[in-house]
Amino acid sequence: MKKIYSVGIVMLVVSFLCGCSVYGKGKNGETAADNLPVITVGCDNYSPFSYMDTNGNMTGIDVELAREAFSQMGYSPKFVFINWEDKKKLLADGEIDCIWSSFTMTDRETEYNWAGPYMKSRQVVAVRTDSEIQTLQDLEGKIVAVQNTTKPEDIIRSYNGTVPKLQKIISVQKRDLIFILLSKGYVDALAAHETAVDQFMEESGPKFRILKEPLQSVDLGVAFDKSDTRGLNEKLTEILNKMQRDGTVKQVISRYLPNADRYLEEGYDGE
Repeated sequence: MKKIYSVGIVMLVVSFLCGCSVYGKGKNGETAADNLPVITVGCDNYSPFSYMDTNGNMTGIDVELAREAFSQMGYSPKFVFINWEDKKKLLADGEIDCIWSSFTMTDRETEYNWAGPYMKSRQVVAVRTDSEIQTLQDLEGKIVAVQNTTKPEDIIRSYNGTVPKLQKIISVQKRDLIFILLSKGYVDALAAHETAVDQFMEESGPKFRILKEPLQSVDLGVAFDKSDTRGLNEKLTEILNKMQRDGTVKQVISRYLPNADRYLEEGYDGE
């Protein structure tokens, strides 16, 4: 009985690991149950773009768009959560095929082979509702929280005139921590995607105030490694453009965010 019990435990563990692997192998000829070649999509746990629902299933704006787009290209997407700081190395090593997770392509155009843009977003600063901070210039001498290796961190740390000199910048690995730091009063403000702030407030309860002046308006895209010569980014761009023209992108965004039109790329407002 002990031997049977041990074998059962081993099989259970193996099954769990296979279903919940942190990194998937890209570019290795793997096929899915539907016999389509697998394309491994690296993503962050970043609601409402890519996250696990209450049933343990991957969902979100980017997940739905990826499933539809890659299906039209003849691929079956496999989504894996990655350490966001390692994203470029994972691409170069072939551990993932692409990065699709509310990834800003603005000012990174030469770092990757991009597909898109497929959606607009704003990088913003949020404060507590009782804060005296009203403008970006009011951040002088304040403490701001950001997620590591994100576009908001790039902007905040650049001191290019967008924001004044801060007292301190706190960078954390997990995005949800920036909201906790602000709600507890450990920081004066946070910088993030506007959609992420809206989604956190809707799902978690704490209310913040987003400053009217954004840090930057950006385009979101899908990143492939610079050495990837398969041309998948070019084909994916064609598919994403088609999905914007036929209203698919707007329909998907509408399931997660109000006022979907403000996130659409110019020329794809449904008119």
